[in-house]
Amino acid sequence: MDEQARVARFVDEHDLSCPPAYRLLDLSAEVGELAADATESSEYGTTPDALSVKEDELGDTLFALLALCEELDVDAGEALDTAIGKYERRLTERGDAGSQ
Repeated sequence: MDEQARVARFVDEHDLSCPPAYRLLDLSAEVGELAADATESSEYGTTPDALSVKEDELGDTLFALLALCEELDVDAGEALDTAIGKYERRLTERGDAGSQ
């Protein structure tokens, strides 16, 4: 099942549509919750091997991202394909996937 379509159906069924700006704020908040989990579990990075995040928080973040894609009429799969292509080009050209 296409996960973006699944999120879109859920949003539609429960009348949860909202402007993209709100979706982006929600996504930022969810990523912040992941960061808080990581910070706490790794004791502010002093024990990186202990880092953990809650599965439901990852799910909330994924939901927020897919809902944002839907509100912006962006196909998440195509966006991912574009990103992977970009990283592959960088690796081929520079030997590094980073942006600079």
